[in-house]
Amino acid sequence: MKKQNKVALITGASKGIGKAIATGLAEMGCQTVLIGRDSDDLKSVKEEIIRSGCSEPALFALDITDSEKVKETVAKIVEKFGRIEILVNNAGIHFNGTLDLPEPDFRKMLNTNLTAQFVMLQEVVPVMKNQKSGYIFNVASRSAKVGFTGSGAYCASKFGLLGLNESLYRELTPQGIKVTALCPAWVNTNMAQEAGTPLQPEEMIQPDDLFKTIRWLLELSPGTCVKEVVITNPKSL
Repeated sequence: MKKQNKVALITGASKGIGKAIATGLAEMGCQTVLIGRDSDDLKSVKEEIIRSGCSEPALFALDITDSEKVKETVAKIVEKFGRIEILVNNAGIHFNGTLDLPEPDFRKMLNTNLTAQFVMLQEVVPVMKNQKSGYIFNVASRSAKVGFTGSGAYCASKFGLLGLNESLYRELTPQGIKVTALCPAWVNTNMAQEAGTPLQPEEMIQPDDLFKTIRWLLELSPGTCVKEVVITNPKSL
């Protein structure tokens, strides 16, 4: 019997960290499922993956804050592939500000960086429980570990995701489902530039470093579990 490729679902897969993880997992032999808001960007990633000789990814263009759409999409993925072995909760947005941030922007960031991740997990975890296996990667931030000046609202959203990650780590690991939070400092992405990073592109963590971290985690023995990985660089210590 032909071995089935692992099905890997990646949110925010159209650019930056998500794109690097999606292309990397495809090169590892995974059947990738890409979720993002921009259908044109998703198609571009799809073409890049196909050109590299990997399996054609499935695409779903949607806003992850649309809970009903998320539920419908996960159901379609399970109907098509029958399983989900890997979930990369990567999609997120950033606004500068703490108490000076307008309340609508604060709610939007919480909805995108925390509530949407929660809903995605609600839909995917039962699939993994039924399989009795899976790996969940929650892409948080170093801002989930440190409350930075001028970025309190973003930190709040990421602290929340890290807390959710830790609870799931304790709940799901005994059931054969691994859970790890990735907490990088400045990553060389458009979001970092828009957020006002003081670093030059070559001084930052590269998006592919996040994929390499995931690859390392996936290759660890079944008896090994890692709650979180903090990734930084010399100028972000």
